Amino acid sequence: MCADTPEASVDYRDTVFLPETDFPMRAGLPAREPEWLARWERIGIYDRLREKQDRPSFVLHDGPPYANGHLHIGHALNKILKDFIVRSQQMMGHDARYVPGWDCHGLPIEWKIEEQYRAKGLDKDAVDVVDFRQECRKFAEGWIDIQREEFKRLGITGKWDKPYLTMDYHAEAVIADEFMKLLMNGTLYQGSKPVMWSPVEKTALAEAEVEYHDHTSHTIWVRFKPVAGLDGAQVVIWTTTPWTIPQNRAVAYGPGIAYGLYRVDTLEEKSTATEGETLVLADALAQSVMTAAKVAGFTRIRDVSVSEFEGVILRHPYAGVDGGNGEWDYDVPMLPGDHVTDDAGTGFVHTAPSHGDDDYQLGLKFGLQMTYNVEPDGSYRADLPLFGGQAIILPDGKEGPANVSNIKQLAYAGALLAKGKVKHSYPHSWRSKAPLIYRNTPQWFAAIDYKLDDGMGTYGDTIRERALTSIDQLVQWTPQTGRNRLFSMIEARPDWVLSRQRAWGVPLTCFVKKGLRPTDPDFLLRDPQVNARIKEAFETEGADVWYTPGFKQKMLGNVVNPDDYDQVFDVLDVWFDSGSTHAFVLRDRPDGTPDGIADLYLEGTDQHRGWFHSSMLQACATKGRAPYRGVLTHGFTLDEKGMKMSKSLGNTVAPADVIKDYGADILRLWVAQSDYTVDLRIGKEILKGVADSYRRLRNTLRFMLGNLAGFDEAERIAPAEMPELEQWLLHRLAELDQTVRKGYKAYDFQGVFQALFNFCTVDLSAFYFDIRKDALYCDAPDSTRRRAARTVLDLLFHRLTGWLAPILPFTMEDVWLSRFPGEDSSIHLLDFADTPADWRNEPLAAKWDGIRRARRAVTAALEVQRTAKMIGASLEAAPVVHVEDANLATALKSVNFADLCITSGLSVTGDPAPNEAFRLPEVPGVAVVFETAMGEKCERCWKILPDVGSHAHPHTCKRCNDALN
Repeated sequence: MCADTPEASVDYRDTVFLPETDFPMRAGLPAREPEWLARWERIGIYDRLREKQDRPSFVLHDGPPYANGHLHIGHALNKILKDFIVRSQQMMGHDARYVPGWDCHGLPIEWKIEEQYRAKGLDKDAVDVVDFRQECRKFAEGWIDIQREEFKRLGITGKWDKPYLTMDYHAEAVIADEFMKLLMNGTLYQGSKPVMWSPVEKTALAEAEVEYHDHTSHTIWVRFKPVAGLDGAQVVIWTTTPWTIPQNRAVAYGPGIAYGLYRVDTLEEKSTATEGETLVLADALAQSVMTAAKVAGFTRIRDVSVSEFEGVILRHPYAGVDGGNGEWDYDVPMLPGDHVTDDAGTGFVHTAPSHGDDDYQLGLKFGLQMTYNVEPDGSYRADLPLFGGQAIILPDGKEGPANVSNIKQLAYAGALLAKGKVKHSYPHSWRSKAPLIYRNTPQWFAAIDYKLDDGMGTYGDTIRERALTSIDQLVQWTPQTGRNRLFSMIEARPDWVLSRQRAWGVPLTCFVKKGLRPTDPDFLLRDPQVNARIKEAFETEGADVWYTPGFKQKMLGNVVNPDDYDQVFDVLDVWFDSGSTHAFVLRDRPDGTPDGIADLYLEGTDQHRGWFHSSMLQACATKGRAPYRGVLTHGFTLDEKGMKMSKSLGNTVAPADVIKDYGADILRLWVAQSDYTVDLRIGKEILKGVADSYRRLRNTLRFMLGNLAGFDEAERIAPAEMPELEQWLLHRLAELDQTVRKGYKAYDFQGVFQALFNFCTVDLSAFYFDIRKDALYCDAPDSTRRRAARTVLDLLFHRLTGWLAPILPFTMEDVWLSRFPGEDSSIHLLDFADTPADWRNEPLAAKWDGIRRARRAVTAALEVQRTAKMIGASLEAAPVVHVEDANLATALKSVNFADLCITSGLSVTGDPAPNEAFRLPEVPGVAVVFETAMGEKCERCWKILPDVGSHAHPHTCKRCNDALN
């Protein structure tokens, strides 16, 4: 070969240490996740974690979902948040136990069985109650099995082989026992008062079972004539429940309201007012009343002092009506009521103590008589004059004839001043979706202001006092607004209605003495021996035994005469069931807690009126304090437009569909990226964005795996021997360790993931990996720089896989097993890796903050040249960097800044920069002058350097030549 003939190009690709990994680019989560689930079950990860000794306990107590129907996206959000906490607490050194549970009793299941009966033309009441309850039990069992598999598919860790069920015999025994504690401590009483009642379901409902929907109601303005006084003027009331007029017992006025006497002068067409009649009205509402009554002209005659109402007796509108049979021939007093306002209506409130709480309280204060005119099915009692048997609400939930009949009767009696309709928010059953009514009915209550003498008065003597003290002193709220919500609810709530008139539930295990009034001290049988018998029977045979023939005699025999007592057959409010779970789960199970108190309860914000609330009341009655130390609440799920999800709108997102398309880890990542303290949006476009974040994260992990191939302990290097870049990265790991642990402890999953994601995409992929690819691929295996980089990658690997494992359990298991395969190997058996505090180096971090800012200016300048087609890659450049700050210039000269900027050459100078130099506004004091790199391109590392071609290996630089040697 002639000396002037160029040497042939040499292919050095096989000499470069390119990444090697079987970890795939495409995750294939929908197909692969079930394999990991099966593996975790096979190797028994949850139980193996329980074998770790001497670890502080952390128990998240599961708020039981209802065993009825497939999971919706709200279920997924809830259980995933719980799983984040359980997994992270375990990996931070706790024994984090999680026992999933189910609410099994109650109306929804009973309603489903009734629907099946109706479809077959069967009468539920004709079926033996125990047989009916067994059908309810089987229905719940079927859905528990379905929901259990759906929850497990989300990657939720827990004691799935032994969950808690409120219908287990032991649970039913404990629920009954907790109820009997109320019987014994004096808080239980039977009272007759208005409660929210479902005519369709024929039972009382708790506040948590009520939801509000828009509803169009009749409105009426009704005249009440005084027997004497008020110059003969009539008092006008306004109501949206005409059906309650037959139950009227008083008219209430507001002591602080200004009233006037008004005369009707002229009328519009079809007015039901009378010219010349005088009416007493609140001044603020007089105009609106006259408008409703189609009064064209009226005159205010004088002020009416509230003192004029004292002692005034009105006539009921139906008094003396033909066919009334004297039913309404009683006095209707005018009474002061603080609940009366002049915001709407007339300034006077029609008072039916049997059908409203304010009315009831006024009735208690002034001794008003209660009525029992409305039957359980929402119809008037058959013998009520004029209206007997008419329905307020029909069995299908639609309006019955009672309202219209009353309006017609009022018109006939000359009492109807005006009528109309109004659309307003109205209570409905959350199950049947049918409207509710307030109905006076005998029910069983827990008196929350009864002074207890039970030796548990540390936090107060009443249930309410203990609850309010617990809220303020014993519970950590996440977010803090949860405290205010529950406090205000419990501060203002009435006594707890415990009874339901249904069949599927734990019965109110008590007996009442025949012939005695509920107010009699001996009305309730309070006997410890009887209570013990009941509990023992429930333990062995379940609550069904209460309904078997001869049970009363068996329980009361040799204690009292069974014939003297009636057995109560109402069932407990299911919120009492779930409120009692602390006793049969936290207290009684071996995986519970020594004091029967959970570290955390976690549910949606609606549970301030539900599970958080009932658990608080129940535990304060029987434990003396809250059953939890922490409460976390999350928002609801909405579609991408912020609309409530509805099957009719077609905007629902089913967890099963997301898993089928993307995998459970993508659904979990959506939760981690969201602010759960407010309502969360989800939909196709949002999930696409989540999947893109996942891909970027996966590529970061794949790069680590590829560049750790063959790494062993002999290659490891101590931090002190590492280049500054690696020491800086260890500093970042130390910072992140604190951020991650603090975030997980505060349940700030969005903050944890955002910190890790930014670290992976900004600090690693866009900075460290970008810079160190050259050393990893081209440095000699024994070079300090490459060994340091691989050591750091190993340290990164152990921390990132651990930190991300609670959020992405499937993917992190895949990553872990790609490097450490084995039947017993799992990232989920490990704790977060310990990160030495001395890795933190604040002076070094400050120095590298300046270096990175200067680097941004250089890379931006090179991008301008690349866009202009002046260069194809940054290695073709050798820029001059002008730095005004002498300290920064010294810092840049102390490192190989060309390597950091991925250029073949680079010089740093303190000389003033020419006007044409590139400047980045956000990096003041740094200017870049573009220069091309001088020399030849190394065929192995692609740097352009002057020494290429002067070494033994053709077309290589010195670094590559030495590596090849």
